[in-house]
Amino acid sequence: MILNSRFVAGEQQAQSKKALKKQQKEAEKAARKAEKQAMADFAKERYGVSAMVQSQQKLDRVLVRVQDLSPEKADQLIWLRARIHTSRAKGKQCFLVLRQQQFNVQALVAVGDRASKQMVKFAANITKESIVDVEAVVRKVEQKIESCSQQDVELHIERIFVISQAEARLPLQLEDAVRPDGEGEEISFHTTTSQAIFRLQSGVCQLFRDTLTKKGFVEIQTPKIISAASEGGANVFTVSYFKTSAYLAQSPQLYKQMCICADFDKVFCVGPVFRAEDSNTHRHLTEFVGLDIEMTFNYHYHEVIESITDTMVQIFKGLRDNFQTEIQTVSKQFPSEPFKFLEPTLRLEYTEGVAMLREAGVEMGDEDDLSTPNEKLLGRLVKEKYDTDFYVLDKYPLAVRPFYTMPDPNNPKYSNSYDMFMRGEEILSGAQRVHDPELLTQRAVHHQIDLEKIKSYIDSFRFGAPPHGGGGIGLERVCMLYLGLHNVRQTSMFPRDPKRLTP
Repeated sequence: MILNSRFVAGEQQAQSKKALKKQQKEAEKAARKAEKQAMADFAKERYGVSAMVQSQQKLDRVLVRVQDLSPEKADQLIWLRARIHTSRAKGKQCFLVLRQQQFNVQALVAVGDRASKQMVKFAANITKESIVDVEAVVRKVEQKIESCSQQDVELHIERIFVISQAEARLPLQLEDAVRPDGEGEEISFHTTTSQAIFRLQSGVCQLFRDTLTKKGFVEIQTPKIISAASEGGANVFTVSYFKTSAYLAQSPQLYKQMCICADFDKVFCVGPVFRAEDSNTHRHLTEFVGLDIEMTFNYHYHEVIESITDTMVQIFKGLRDNFQTEIQTVSKQFPSEPFKFLEPTLRLEYTEGVAMLREAGVEMGDEDDLSTPNEKLLGRLVKEKYDTDFYVLDKYPLAVRPFYTMPDPNNPKYSNSYDMFMRGEEILSGAQRVHDPELLTQRAVHHQIDLEKIKSYIDSFRFGAPPHGGGGIGLERVCMLYLGLHNVRQTSMFPRDPKRLTP
């Protein structure tokens, strides 16, 4: 019995020693594994997800722009912030395309002295559209990288940190993001095409302002909440205004004229315009940006036409000379013929336009307004005959123009009014304005406008008003037609139409 007990105790002791030895071996193995991992990831300080930027520190670090990367910067170590456009892992390396607005560059993370396997794996797993900071060496490439805007260089990444991580599941693929409607508009700005469109649009506004300022115009701001429909029509948005109702301005027209009566001589404004038109077409919006002009003239309203057409020509020249990168970017996705214009601008009378349409087989009366299909047809006919995409149609029938339009002194059926066209679509409507209060009152009564609601407007002409005229331009249409696009929503950053009120 005693021998048996001793045997059992000895066996238990041996098992205990064996278990302890096993545990020691496992611990040593784990330690070696951890040490090996630590040694293997020598670059762990060179990559990762950065803490949220809450202005914790000021870094003395210059970030280079993608568009400035060129062979002249070869072998330089630079920092850059960009989005992950695409990524492709292959063996011990990962290729990234980094994007800033409409510019992109190829980058490489490869296992070596500066990058570990873990770093390459980390880079490959960064979600598309995430924003990263990278430190990299600029290298020349022997063969052009056709898929990138910066074709002569690539970046060899030494550090990469995620600044803002995008969700893994994007609302849509970027290649499909530029589209006139549907979901995913919040990301469409990320595409190079959209970036190019809206940078060119910014250029149109800047050129408009610069050109008119040089011509002696003064920029003004006009109210958008008004007491009466500015065009005297029914297509207005009504809004609650304390204990009464008000309207969103269809045009700054009346205020521009009041400034002219106050001797400002030449004014312009850039601002939103509202049209409550249930038009679900490729060229109509319920809210758009208006570029409006008003000016005095000495003897003939053609002085106004010449000033406006010269302004448009300066815009076209400025776009052609300074925005070729943007134009080419858009044309890659939406091919179109280069925009053509003449100096001086072609001006046709309305009757000439009607005659050209009739020769082409269109049946229409002398005083009929132009339908959209007829406008486009006339644009094609003008292009064939005069080789221009921009022209003026002058002397419209009085019956199809607003109440403040000056009648033609030689033919009361027509008016001193005009439209301007790009690629066969109207982008500006304008006229000499009635500056005599009595004639203005007669025209308002003829259009059945409540005189009480426009009393302050008519009264502004009772103390002497110079002859004047002007016009209103739709910014989004100008950009759409200059670039040869087919839907105005593509040139509206947050389009508003009868079916869209968000985002």
